[in-house]
Formats: sequence, C-alpha cells, structure tokens
Amino acid sequence: MPIKPLFSHGSLPGYRLFFCVLAASALMFADHRFTRMEGVRAQMTMVVAPVQWIVSVPSDLLNWGALALSDQQALVDENRRLREQILTLSHRGQRMANLTAENTELRHLLNAAERRQIPYISAELLSLDNDPFSHQMVVDRGHRNGAYVGQPVIDASGLVGQVTAVSAYSSRVLLLADASHALPVQINRNGLRFIVQGAGRYGSVNVLHVPDTADIREGDLLTTSGIAGRFPPGYPVARVTNVYHDPGQPFAHVTAEPTAQLQRARHFLLLFPPPREDIEDSIWDDSMDISASAIHAAQRLAPAVPADPQEVR
Repeated sequence: MPIKPLFSHGSLPGYRLFFCVLAASALMFADHRFTRMEGVRAQMTMVVAPVQWIVSVPSDLLNWGALALSDQQALVDENRRLREQILTLSHRGQRMANLTAENTELRHLLNAAERRQIPYISAELLSLDNDPFSHQMVVDRGHRNGAYVGQPVIDASGLVGQVTAVSAYSSRVLLLADASHALPVQINRNGLRFIVQGAGRYGSVNVLHVPDTADIREGDLLTTSGIAGRFPPGYPVARVTNVYHDPGQPFAHVTAEPTAQLQRARHFLLLFPPPREDIEDSIWDDSMDISASAIHAAQRLAPAVPADPQEVR
C-alpha cells in the first residue's frame, strides 16, 4: 500500500502553515507580555507531571537492577568505604559540636544574635534538559510542598541553583552553570566579594570584574555572601581553578569549578532561608518546622529584591 504523505501538496497546506505560524507567534507574544500565561503553564505542567514520572521509571529500574546484580565483593568494599566515611563524619561532628558551643558562648559575650538553622525539604531529580544552551532540571517538589520561585537549591557538595518555575507537583531549577545565572559570592579565605556567572558549561563558571591586584588564588573556595537576600550566606559555590593576569588590563580573567555535582547528583535540598526584618520571628517555631505562614511569607518575598544594598541583611 502506498504510504500517505504527512504533508500533502496544494493550496490548503499553505493556509494551514500560515495559521500555525500565526497562532504560534500570538502565543509567544502573549507569553512574553502577559503574566496570565504563567498560570496556564503551571496547569499544563500538572498534566505533564505523570509523563515525567513515567520517563524516570526506566532509569530507576536500571539503577535497581545494577544494585541487585552487583558483585558481592563490590558491596563489601562499598560497605567498608561507607563505614570509614561514617567514622570521619562522626569525628567532624564531635569537633563541630565543640566549635558550636564555643561560637555560642562568644556570641553571648559579644551580645550578638544567634544564627538559626535553615529549614529545608528534600527533592529528587525528574528530568534534565538536553538543550546544550540551557542548563535546567525538573525536581519532584511543587508549591504544594512549599516550593516557590527564587528558592535556593543545594546538593551534598554545594549550591546547585534556584527555582525558576513552580507547578503543583514539580519545579524547574535553573542551574548554576547556566549562562543566564549569576549570584554574589565571597572568598572564604579573606572575604573579598565578587559576582559568579555561569559559563554555559557544567564544569566551569566565570568570576566577573576581579581587579588585577585582588588577592585571589587558585584553590580559593567561593561561598555565597548573602548579599541581595536570595541565597543564604556560607554555602560553597565554586573553587577557583585559573587566575590569568593580562598585562595592561585592569581586570583579571578568573574561572572556577562548581563544587556541586551538577551532572551526577539526583537528590537535592530546597532551602527556606529565614525571613527578613519585616517578617515576624513567630512564624519560625522552636523545632524549625516549616509553618504555612513561613511558606507564604517566603513566597511573597521571593520576587522582591531591595534596591538599596543597606537594606539587605
């Protein structure tokens, strides 16, 4: 039997093509100019969420099969490594408890406010964009779990990015390596502050506007500075890999490698930074559980960035 062509020749397909192009242009214009399309996109994401879960099933089955068919000796070696890691972390935890008590005592002596722990919820990777010009992913937490636009996302090694779109059951995260992502950082060694911008590659970010005489070296750890109030201070972002001084130029060319495992991590934490000064302290209870009022307050503050740097905590 002859195969029916997908597009037949004649005058009618030309009108169809013109109508499709016109409709697509109208939808792109409406999505760019009007905010009502965000609600439509969120509703459509709810429809696509089951498909994303189904797509992630083969990889989950593959991981389960690989674990079930693993060699016994490999499991024994992994168990030994995990025990050694537990001992190392236990030793660090004991030292951390001592340092925490000492820090608390010093803060009391200086009459300084204590730093509160930051609540969080865990999330798992659903899908990762294949677009080479866009570094984004989708996780299995939405606004029903308290997620909101602008929420910081970390993994076990450092900062991953921030939430840019939220639906009922999933959220889209803009990764640190994306060329459109930038955030303020500081050098952990001396406190110098700079801006880190994604380079469009998973393994590299750019440190912008570094004076040629700045005290920055290869191996320096860059952490979040807390300026602008979007990311809480103190979280690892990247480690400096190259510092190039161009003679006669006022700025040095500095690149760094993200500390987070952007291509390999599957489990993440969505942070709930403490509210700013105009939010009541009562919404954060003693157990640091996330209350509904805290979530609503964070969602209201998410798009607001103060114009005056002195207003940032």
